Amino acid sequence: MQEIISNNQAIWFDSDYLSADPHGCFDIEYWRQRDAVIGSAKGRGTTWFVADEKLDMALRHYHRGGLFAKVNNDSYWFTDWNTTRSGAELALLTLLRDGGVNVPRPIAARAVKKGMVYKADILVEKIANSHDLVALLQNQTLAATVWRDIGEMIGKMHDLQVCHTDLNAHNILLDDRQQPWLIDFDKCDCREGDDWKVDNLTRLKRSFLKEVDKRAIKWCEDDWSALCDGYAHKSNLRITIG
Repeated sequence: MQEIISNNQAIWFDSDYLSADPHGCFDIEYWRQRDAVIGSAKGRGTTWFVADEKLDMALRHYHRGGLFAKVNNDSYWFTDWNTTRSGAELALLTLLRDGGVNVPRPIAARAVKKGMVYKADILVEKIANSHDLVALLQNQTLAATVWRDIGEMIGKMHDLQVCHTDLNAHNILLDDRQQPWLIDFDKCDCREGDDWKVDNLTRLKRSFLKEVDKRAIKWCEDDWSALCDGYAHKSNLRITIG
């Protein structure tokens, strides 16, 4: 990663994959002027999908959630550049990719400081031909081998001591080769020990149960058992989540 840091702004970018201007690429108007906006998705804010010369990317501005967002939508207290939301997520994605976890390639990130607060943006690879598990499971079941692959991928993440604080069925994708990907690492972190890993997997199981009730997804306990088998095969930790 290259970096450009001034008194009020930090930009990190991978010049091997970013052909666009690193100073302009965080502004959606930059991409509109190049007729390079290829889609969008709504969440806390809008994630824009844009096409650069070398790959398609997802552009996301960091927004707060919860009640506090009504007062302060997108500003965060500044400590240093590396602990900004964008800088931290970029570093975490790099760690995970280097460790063999399927996560979007980090392309670029920015933090802009004003006074004691900052705003932030990130550009990551758009996983081609992929869908989240909830969308898939509304219409089909998945083979036990796929569930084991998902478990193995989570096990790889946990062996790197990375806690995905929002591990749920929406943040696991399958591509057209049925390879699993983990996404959305904002506010995630590295942690010591193993106790949190059980809680992390318990959170994931709750999300599947919630989607069974909410959207009648095609998921059952045998699927969970296969996921746990894959996790145990890859991870140093042997667990049982009832």
